[in-house]
Amino acid sequence: MEKVVVSLGGSVLVPGDDDARYLRDVARLFRDVSSRVKLFVVTGGGRVARYYIETGRSVGIRERSLDEFGIAITRLNARLLSAALGGRANREPATSYAAASKLGKRYPIVVMGGTRPGHTTDRVAASLARFVDAHRIVNATSVDGVYSADPKKDPDARLLPRMGFEDLVSLSGKEHRTAGPSVVFDPVAARVVARDRTPLSVVHGRDLRALRAALLGEPFHGTRVTDE
Repeated sequence: MEKVVVSLGGSVLVPGDDDARYLRDVARLFRDVSSRVKLFVVTGGGRVARYYIETGRSVGIRERSLDEFGIAITRLNARLLSAALGGRANREPATSYAAASKLGKRYPIVVMGGTRPGHTTDRVAASLARFVDAHRIVNATSVDGVYSADPKKDPDARLLPRMGFEDLVSLSGKEHRTAGPSVVFDPVAARVVARDRTPLSVVHGRDLRALRAALLGEPFHGTRVTDE
């Protein structure tokens, strides 16, 4: 059975827009496809994590502590997803790659959040994919793929349905050093994926048809990053 790591953005899971319905629907989707692929789902923190981080930063809390706030929120989101998945997933989020791998022998779906300060959940997903030897990573984010430029700022920006690893690294930019960034795919994670040559699919996480297809390795609306 193929192993698939999912980086599920907090901005997709709990953006404050009919979250309960989406949670039920995506949990149903994960349960369904878990009979065909082994799923490892890493949940992000989203707007709630950014709120705590921005508030903490405004009162002078140091970056490491802000990262710990964010990690706590990602794990809370993982618990929420786990509850929706019922007995198909571990109840308490895995806190290390080794723990996630071990849980994968017991559950069809493994959920986890952040692991350590300085590591985004995209980076966790990329490193987890290496640890469990995943066949692909699916980045379920709040945009429908990777664009040539920021579509909110550039009317000529176009969706890139396919791109190489080096192009992803170039578009992702340089490493960030502060907690709570919101980018399509973390720069460090992009380099990990490029080094390991792990196929990456970028889809809008609330487009369940595209998400399902990406999970199963089928054609989908979004961006596929692989060796060209």
